[in-house]
Amino acid sequence: MAATRRKHRLAAGILFLVYFVVLFYFLFFSEKMGRTYNERAYHYNLVPLKEIARFVKYWRVLGMKAVLLNILGNVAAFLPFGFFLPVFSGRGKFWRTAFYSFELSLLVELLQLVFRVGSFDVDDLLLNTLGGMAGYGLYRLFVRYYHQRNQRGKESGETT
Repeated sequence: MAATRRKHRLAAGILFLVYFVVLFYFLFFSEKMGRTYNERAYHYNLVPLKEIARFVKYWRVLGMKAVLLNILGNVAAFLPFGFFLPVFSGRGKFWRTAFYSFELSLLVELLQLVFRVGSFDVDDLLLNTLGGMAGYGLYRLFVRYYHQRNQRGKESGETT
């Protein structure tokens, strides 16, 4: 049982590392995401929900792809973080995961501001944190499913 748990944590750790590499590539280096060196100007939004409201209001002008990429993309980008953090750390607490999601998002936004890659946006902090919280919810659903499946196997006499 302990060996299986170690294997799961190792796999989660590897996936967590791969996730970070991919996340930071898209946040800081991907030309498809507008990360080019000729855009080296400060861009920031400090008004909560301002950019979200703008994207929703002008979705026809901006295009649905841009709206979905901005809003759902920021949530989706932090789903794996919220899922893998409690698996890897062994500390499955909702508020801890939400707090660390916020901290990582703040670090990313500050790095984007300092290095002038992308923009600092308080709405991204909200959406990324929401994504981390949703990822934690998926983690809890997975744990519940896994335990129920194992319990059914034990009751029916199967070995895992």
